[in-house]
Amino acid sequence: MRTRDQMLSELRGNTPVIAPSMLKCDFGNLHREMELLDASGAALLHLDVMDGHFVPNLSYGPMVIGGMRGLTRTAFDAHLMISEPQKYLDDYIKVGCEAITVHLEAVPEPTGLLREIRRRGVVAGLAINPGTPISAVESLLSECDLFLVMSVQPGFGGQKFIPEVVSKIRDARSIAGNDLIISVDGGIGKSSIAACSEAGCDVFVAGSSVFDEPCYSAAMAELRQLAMDARTVC
Repeated sequence: MRTRDQMLSELRGNTPVIAPSMLKCDFGNLHREMELLDASGAALLHLDVMDGHFVPNLSYGPMVIGGMRGLTRTAFDAHLMISEPQKYLDDYIKVGCEAITVHLEAVPEPTGLLREIRRRGVVAGLAINPGTPISAVESLLSECDLFLVMSVQPGFGGQKFIPEVVSKIRDARSIAGNDLIISVDGGIGKSSIAACSEAGCDVFVAGSSVFDEPCYSAAMAELRQLAMDARTVC
């Protein structure tokens, strides 16, 4: 398992990062999915954890993630779309998650939790929903390593990208500078990735735009190139 410093170095060294969202994978053939993702060279896997309470859907938890951990050495970011995530922090660290992202809407005063995640040697992420303004997290960006902007309502895959969130990415980059890793999740594909990259995004969570394609490697390479081209233009 990577240390926090190793994880941050890998993410920054591989920017732009395409992070496949495991919510869209074939759980009936998980071993094969992991082989394909390893072959694609994925630097990060995005693990959508939903509790049916904070969001109106259920997905999977530590037991399934532990099974995934035994199949790959690729880095894991556990995106906890759950109520009271502080109660389950140990569970996700024990199964090998090198980054843990919690929602401001679930933890309105997240400073203590973010500091504890960092203290445990794990990358600390903070996410906000589309309706939450950047002003709500401005004073918190220095407390996290990764800032996740939701570009759809959390809870389900395959939703349409909300373009208004691009300004949040741009504002977060302006406020926090280049040290903060900024991620975007929801509706990321060929038509939306360039705008997010140009605004300053580093990590692009991609579900349907990877798993619905016949070749994961080719899909991820095309998305990454589009993100790189947008940065070159700007």
